[in-house]
Amino acid sequence: MSNTIIELKDVTKVYIESPFAGVKSINLAIRQGAVTVISGESGSGKSTLLKLISGLMSPDTGSVLFKDEIVRGPESRLIPGHEAIKTVAQDFNLNIYAKVYDNIAGLLPNTNLKAKDQKAYEVMEFLRIDHLARKRAVDLSGGEQQRVAIARAIITDPEVLLLDEPFSQVDTLVKNELRADIKRMARYLGISVILVSHDPLDGLSLADEMVILKNGIILESGVPRHLYNAPGYLYTAQLLSNCNVLTADEAQELGISSYKDTIAIYPEWIRLEEGASLQFIIKDVFFKGSYEELLLNLNGVKLIAISTDPGKYTKGMQVGGRIERFVGF
Repeated sequence: MSNTIIELKDVTKVYIESPFAGVKSINLAIRQGAVTVISGESGSGKSTLLKLISGLMSPDTGSVLFKDEIVRGPESRLIPGHEAIKTVAQDFNLNIYAKVYDNIAGLLPNTNLKAKDQKAYEVMEFLRIDHLARKRAVDLSGGEQQRVAIARAIITDPEVLLLDEPFSQVDTLVKNELRADIKRMARYLGISVILVSHDPLDGLSLADEMVILKNGIILESGVPRHLYNAPGYLYTAQLLSNCNVLTADEAQELGISSYKDTIAIYPEWIRLEEGASLQFIIKDVFFKGSYEELLLNLNGVKLIAISTDPGKYTKGMQVGGRIERFVGF
């Protein structure tokens, strides 16, 4: 028995041809109960893909399937959208002057008020917002509003939750907490989560499966660790890391021989050590808290490397190093 819950078969949706806007020839299978992160630059087609999956938009060609049944578009439904698929938009779509409890419980029927109240508090407790029940949404922080929006989406027990840039309006601390909540939600509630983001950390830390989208086309997909360590495209390497990109001639200056035209070296692949054959000049040092980024120069070739010993190196110093790994494209 297949564990695929959403499948896109040769899906194309084009707004304009030049410059291209939309998605083209998308083939994608979403596993049930998994967290799938779709990552790409702004304008790559991420939000369009979510609208197609949810049934809020119809493809020009191809088909979107939910459990092997066609997801009908807005022209075929009185109320657009599939009832088992819920979306949390970037603007949260809250009744900002209503209380948190009313925003969430208001989506349930009044046939059993005790069950309605119990369900609303269960969802609020799960997302750690039950203490905010009597507050108005307008008085909440961005992170709290995001949790209310997610609670509204899952209160009716959907099978698929779509999140459109869910961390765009929250700070780093809240973002880390929300990432943990989304992972927990998928694990304990069995909801399949599809999340779009331009931030690579969202995919690397959250995803069971990651999809790389560029100009409306899926370049590659797979387990985040594999995509990071063995990217098939330079675009993927640059999207997921602050990698150094060198030409073949620049790579030769570092003793790297490759038949590829372009070489990518992640900062952590540069080992700093005394007596190494490569001798760099440190052009600048960038303090990052628990580590520092060093801007290195060797015969005009510039690289970013990482030091996990802040304060050890200073601008103008000479430092030895060796390249442990590289990827060619």
